[in-house]
Amino acid sequence: MTTNILLAGFGGQGILFAGKAIAKMAMDSDLQVSWLPSYGPEMRGGAANCSVIVSDEEIGSPVVVTPDILIALNLPSFDKFEPKVIAGGKLIYDCSLIDRTSDRADIEVYGIPATAMASDAGLTGMANVIVLGYLLKITGLFEYDAFLEHMLAGIPPTKAALIEKNKKALEMGYNYAK
Repeated sequence: MTTNILLAGFGGQGILFAGKAIAKMAMDSDLQVSWLPSYGPEMRGGAANCSVIVSDEEIGSPVVVTPDILIALNLPSFDKFEPKVIAGGKLIYDCSLIDRTSDRADIEVYGIPATAMASDAGLTGMANVIVLGYLLKITGLFEYDAFLEHMLAGIPPTKAALIEKNKKALEMGYNYAK
């Protein structure tokens, strides 16, 4: 089975980090994986997206044109990529930054106020990890405990202060209920 995931937003929202976390987990789960970042020349604020393909078969191309799962963290990304989600696919979006929803009846749509949740919990900049937790909950792509352990193991000792914040953010997303 192959899952094509597209994560999109502004630079600085942790799009590439989130995509890399999914890709690394897939690699360590002995799956085939492709991670292809795309971002503008700006450090922060420019467009950023990331194609991640997870498969139990060889992957022919790293480009995700029609995602099975779209994670949109800003309105321009939502507008650009929402029409490209395959029928039967999933759209996860940050409804604290995107003030509308999809009117497509052929996809599953999940809004989560990740940025507001992060801000309210004192976890500014962790909306991407909250969304990852929600992704795990609604897709079952990976087991929560295994993903958490893997993600935390990837935090270097120089950033040990981020361990508890990442744990809390992933848990918040996983436990989110409308």
